[in-house]
Amino acid sequence: MEMQRKAPRGTRKRDVPLTKDGIYAMALQLIDADGVEALTMRKLAAALDANPMSLYHHVPNKDAVLRGVAARVGSQFRAGEREGTPWQERLRRLALDFRALVHRHPKLMAYSFARADYVQPEDPFWRGLTDTLAAAKLPASEIPRVAATLCAVFTGLLLSELTGALQRWTTLPPAPAGSDREDAPPPAKDVVDAMFSYALDATIAGLESQIARTRELP
Repeated sequence: MEMQRKAPRGTRKRDVPLTKDGIYAMALQLIDADGVEALTMRKLAAALDANPMSLYHHVPNKDAVLRGVAARVGSQFRAGEREGTPWQERLRRLALDFRALVHRHPKLMAYSFARADYVQPEDPFWRGLTDTLAAAKLPASEIPRVAATLCAVFTGLLLSELTGALQRWTTLPPAPAGSDREDAPPPAKDVVDAMFSYALDATIAGLESQIARTRELP
């Protein structure tokens, strides 16, 4: 009996049609595994068992894929209303939830943090942040500037954590040491968690001070 030959990979008819969401979902899997730099349209097509040219009917290029993936991940963020919760706790929970999302997709987020457009007005994180600042009774004119500052603080802190810089800094001696000193071991996860909490405490205290000053103004 003559065996039926399979068509070359990427030329067989797919059982399920390609969709943008399916493309983004597979791209995210590849990025989580190998990083943004390793992603190519050809690799993405192979993972989808599709002809590379068929991808271009849905997305024009890799940059468009990355924007779609970033939006897909951003939509996973759930700020929650938390009505009746003090704004300080809302801000803390917002930052911790965002950190958890970053740790689920560290390679994508490290790439995204380097882009000026990684936060958009419609993002759940941005909406949650500005809603929290409004709940703190911050003047409406101050909210965009303060929200931008907080984004910079959280981004810088998380990026230093993702790159390992934060962990290394904790091992540095308080004063220069000789070249023969042994490197200290990296800190345990609970130590890094505590450091993030310290930064949150300082951020909230600073924001409380700013709000108090604005209320004192005539």
